[in-house]
Amino acid sequence: MARIGIYPGTFDPITVGHMDVIRRALTVVDTLIIGVALDTGKAPVFEIEERGLLVRENLKELGAAASRVEVRTFSGLLVNLANEVGAKILIRGIRAVSDFDYEFQMACMNSRLDPTIETVFLTASENTHFISSRFVKQIARLGGDISTFVSPLVAEHLRKHFKA
Repeated sequence: MARIGIYPGTFDPITVGHMDVIRRALTVVDTLIIGVALDTGKAPVFEIEERGLLVRENLKELGAAASRVEVRTFSGLLVNLANEVGAKILIRGIRAVSDFDYEFQMACMNSRLDPTIETVFLTASENTHFISSRFVKQIARLGGDISTFVSPLVAEHLRKHFKA
């Protein structure tokens, strides 16, 4: 039976840190669904369709492994998406202790909603643990160099957005 996992998030925008988690998640699951979330309580810079497009474009750097990844935009409960696609594993990236507290609570809630779904935490690599979409957007907003944090395509989309 194939192990299907979901890596959910806002991906506003997708960063090299997200890509690092995606690469490593592919060692844990056979198929990975990237769940680009609409209902996050955040005010994203990009609309959900553009975020999904940027994720899809960034996945091309995975080469042949990209065939094991699917991007889905979704609204509503993550466990509902998991049930819809047959996923039993939720992948969550952890950068710091502060992330763990929130993610642990979410894992407990998801487990209560559907005890057949497990959450797997992947710690950020030493090269990406400091990268967050929030910081990337702030640096871009202020005209800083974000080229080491995001792909050239994402950097261009951010430049265009903040020039408007």
